[in-house]
Amino acid sequence: MIMTKTDKPTSGLTRRSALMGAAATLAAAKAAFPGGAHAAGAGPEVAKARLGFIALTDSSPLIIAKERGLFAKYGMPDIEVVKQASWAATRDNLVLGAERGGIDGAHILTPMPYLMTTGTITGGAPTPMYILARLNTNGQGISVGNDLKSVKVGLNSAGAKAKFLQMKAAGNIAKVAMTFRGGTHDLWIRYWLAAGGINPDVDVSTIVIPPPQMVANMKAGTQDAFCVGEPWNGQLVNQKVGYTACLTSELWMNHPEKALGMRASWVDRYPRAAQAITAAVQEAQMWCDKAANLPQMCSIVSGRQYVNVPMGDILPRLQGTVDYGDGRTLKNSPHRMKFWADNASFPFKSHDLWFLTEDIRWGVLPQKTNTKALVDKVNRSDIWRAAAKSIGQSGPAGDSRGVERFFDGKVFDPANPGAYLASQPIKKLV
Repeated sequence: MIMTKTDKPTSGLTRRSALMGAAATLAAAKAAFPGGAHAAGAGPEVAKARLGFIALTDSSPLIIAKERGLFAKYGMPDIEVVKQASWAATRDNLVLGAERGGIDGAHILTPMPYLMTTGTITGGAPTPMYILARLNTNGQGISVGNDLKSVKVGLNSAGAKAKFLQMKAAGNIAKVAMTFRGGTHDLWIRYWLAAGGINPDVDVSTIVIPPPQMVANMKAGTQDAFCVGEPWNGQLVNQKVGYTACLTSELWMNHPEKALGMRASWVDRYPRAAQAITAAVQEAQMWCDKAANLPQMCSIVSGRQYVNVPMGDILPRLQGTVDYGDGRTLKNSPHRMKFWADNASFPFKSHDLWFLTEDIRWGVLPQKTNTKALVDKVNRSDIWRAAAKSIGQSGPAGDSRGVERFFDGKVFDPANPGAYLASQPIKKLV
């Protein structure tokens, strides 16, 4: 048998054996639950839905729920998990909906369901969305070109200020890439720049690049820094094109990231199906969070139809080994991506409020936005709780994780987001 690079065994596991194991699990689930887990009672109203994902490690819960037969277990054997080319494509396909050739839900940047519900990113025509779960915390990074090593750009971005100003004066303004305007990566890199005294709207040019294209663009010299999820920061280091300046969890430990978002009209029409999808994803998150399962998870997720990278670009950082690419290596990192531990799956409303406050800070949303009402409309923590109860799990007592603290000393109190906003010296309000 000829083995490809990505078929190389890791911890005694090849991708083929991982997929065979997943297929066996799926067959067992179908045998045990021929009509789905809810066949004997009031099960899902439909057996299918189309869910989108981007080629990122934090899409793993959706992929694993599909590959290990968990959607089938909970009565939805015909779920499709469909790769999207970019976050803009995800948005456009959600606007369409599956009935018109699009998708019903997606692995999505947490702010996007809000920006779609308000019509901010859909041409003014709202597409109401719900958030059913958080898919992960941590697991993103800010990476820069090797030329920034000389000015010691790391968690503190201040070293880049003089260089970026020189580039701007010379008519070659620095290009800083993120994945979607108003999305998580846009907010992380803006926070990092502003904390170092760099105005992201004045001192650099922020550009949108789809996650899988980040490394190629850095290699081509068309950008100077980027913020994206894994495995692309790890791949950049492995290809020696640049280095990781910081992990986003160094900015804010255990920060929320992606969400499971679905069209509100679909959820309202099929509420039991929405709960079944959520339960399947929750079980997948618990499985993904077990250290012993990570090699098998990466064997599946790194496949061509999914993230399509060598396992070596994904597995080490998931296991807690971070090679920053600048001489620093972190072992047993506390910054590893979490899928279930420490309430990683629960969609805290206080976290959504932070994202909306930051989008107000940078002019994506108007200051007059009623953020509390918007969060209450979009965040369906009630569905998360019902799904968790159905599989014998539970979540936190309330919908707020409380006061959050950031690396630069700033504090976000969800009871007073205005004070947090006022404390930020660099902002762009509309």
